[in-house]
Amino acid sequence: MITTLGKLPVRWLVTALFLVFLWQPAGAQPETGESMQQAPIAPELENLKEAVLTLNRDLLILEEELLYPASSQVAIYVSMDLGQYFSLDAIKLEIDGQLVASELYSDKQVNALYRGGVQRLYIGNLKSGEHEIAAFFTGRGPHQDYKRGAKLTVNKTQSPLVLELRIIDSTAQLQPVFDIKEWQM
Repeated sequence: MITTLGKLPVRWLVTALFLVFLWQPAGAQPETGESMQQAPIAPELENLKEAVLTLNRDLLILEEELLYPASSQVAIYVSMDLGQYFSLDAIKLEIDGQLVASELYSDKQVNALYRGGVQRLYIGNLKSGEHEIAAFFTGRGPHQDYKRGAKLTVNKTQSPLVLELRIIDSTAQLQPVFDIKEWQM
């Protein structure tokens, strides 16, 4: 939960204060006497800007830690092999039978995955215990269209759970293989 003052989150208030300190009416030029008085203020203003940026970064990190604590965090990534036998169109992800994420892929995204990229498909919270993760892949092959799935039952503990949805070319079978791998943390 984000600390709020009234109805505005603290992060918004810090950003607003930062903008107020930086705002100067257009065309407003200080006179020579004033510029000499403001010269010592410039380093202080720079220090204040730096402090506000640091505070904003810390608030973002704190917000993420509060929304996704390590004890209940689950992150699911997508990776792809060479792609001779499969061109990805879409993925649907279900946890315990409920749809939690879906993605339609552009040619640019698929090419990035072919070049070794890894996409974060889902990040969220999951209670400790046993859960079923199911991923459904839709795409095109050289001779047919594919709609395949992969399932994995995981036992969520107090540590973060990180999974990888892998699409791998099987040269032995001349078709794609879909699986889910759990990363060891």
